[in-house]
Amino acid sequence: MASLRAILFDAGNTLIRMDYAAIAAELTRHGVAVTADAVQRAEWGARVRLDTDLFAPPGAFSTESRDTGERYTRYLLEGVGVGADAIHAAMLAWRRGYNVPVGLWTVAEPEAAAALQLARETGLRTGVISNSNGTIRRILESLDLARWCDVILDSQEEGIEKPDPRLFHRALDRLGLAPAEAAYIGDLYSVDVVGARRAGMRAVLMDPGRCWGARDCPQERTVLDAVRLLLAG
Repeated sequence: MASLRAILFDAGNTLIRMDYAAIAAELTRHGVAVTADAVQRAEWGARVRLDTDLFAPPGAFSTESRDTGERYTRYLLEGVGVGADAIHAAMLAWRRGYNVPVGLWTVAEPEAAAALQLARETGLRTGVISNSNGTIRRILESLDLARWCDVILDSQEEGIEKPDPRLFHRALDRLGLAPAEAAYIGDLYSVDVVGARRAGMRAVLMDPGRCWGARDCPQERTVLDAVRLLLAG
């Protein structure tokens, strides 16, 4: 196996997370008493349900479609015990209008900066490959994470969406690297792990809540742990 020369990252649920406190506050406004921690735990399960539902076969659905976003939100709400259709509808409407166009993805993962910095200080190139709506660079810059990235690819800007291996190859081409020289860290098995492997890269799956079960890839709770794993070989 070629020596590792770069670690590339997904953005959502890898370097950044949704504002769980804002979701909890809106639910409370609708009479559902829930904590930000409970919303976070529900999201861990929601991403696994979304992967199972929508990405078999891999690449059959867009992660950026309205239908996908609504399913993801519904699974999260069910994870905190919300079953009422009226509350589901109200939360979907609220999310569609919240902080447009960035939405809820405004919080850095606690160890994101440390993970990027560690990779760079070890002499590796770093970057982001994200299925997004054209705002990922803006978000990373607002959180002071972009400065650690050699490349940032947003699927809307590139016109290609993960798990299409061309998006991964495009990032590698900009870094001047072969697939075997890079690894990828992401939070959806059928989008991030499958996509990276199709491109010839190593991959680590984010699993902070140990919700994915047995998978044929390394799994880590935090992005910093994932970087450490890759650096350890």
